Amino acid sequence: MIQAPLEVLEERIGYRFRDRYLLECALTHTSFANEQKIQTLKDYERIEFLGDAVLEMISSEFLYRTYPGKKEGELTKLRASLVCEPALAYCARDISLGSFIRLGRGEEASGGREKDSITSDVMEALIGAMYLDSGGIEVPRQFIMTFILSDLEDKQLFYDAKSILQERAQREGHDVRYEILEESGPGHQKRFRVAAIIEGRHCGVGEGRSKKAAEQQAAYAALGGSRTRKQAQEQFLS
Repeated sequence: MIQAPLEVLEERIGYRFRDRYLLECALTHTSFANEQKIQTLKDYERIEFLGDAVLEMISSEFLYRTYPGKKEGELTKLRASLVCEPALAYCARDISLGSFIRLGRGEEASGGREKDSITSDVMEALIGAMYLDSGGIEVPRQFIMTFILSDLEDKQLFYDAKSILQERAQREGHDVRYEILEESGPGHQKRFRVAAIIEGRHCGVGEGRSKKAAEQQAAYAALGGSRTRKQAQEQFLS
């Protein structure tokens, strides 16, 4: 796959880098750097380390101010759900971040552009690169508020869909199981279509490159998709 032009990503995120090298590093996987033997181009791991810290600080401040009634333990749990690997990968897909990543041939062949572990890391590296390039916190803060902490209720529903569905079903005396409806694609690019089933009824269907991702989508669909968490909990199986 040909990497998409970096100008497209800059336009998508609303920020143009003064030092393009930082952006290139943030989008470079170790496999590419090693394969190309480019000594002048670093991979994203060091910048990701910085971006992770920036993301944690900004999300912590946001949750502290947004939920004044929540205790420390509740805020910690909420932050963890919003910045965990699947959550960041979900946000990365909103800007098609995978199409900009530089991968080695082996990682490319194994479907690396769609791996949550890679796209979530690159999301954090991008935050770190913006922090370094802009020389402060405001640019990454705007990015995080726009692409990670926006539509919070709907994203929280998505992140917690399987646990919410399980809790609600058990409260009604039911069990949730997931059934693979379809499995397609070659070994390194498989796609799964999964149904969430309760009492023999298909309550939601989801698709993904892993069974886990497809199950998450199926649970999300069963809970009503874009409705808020509270609405979904009240509606489902009521």
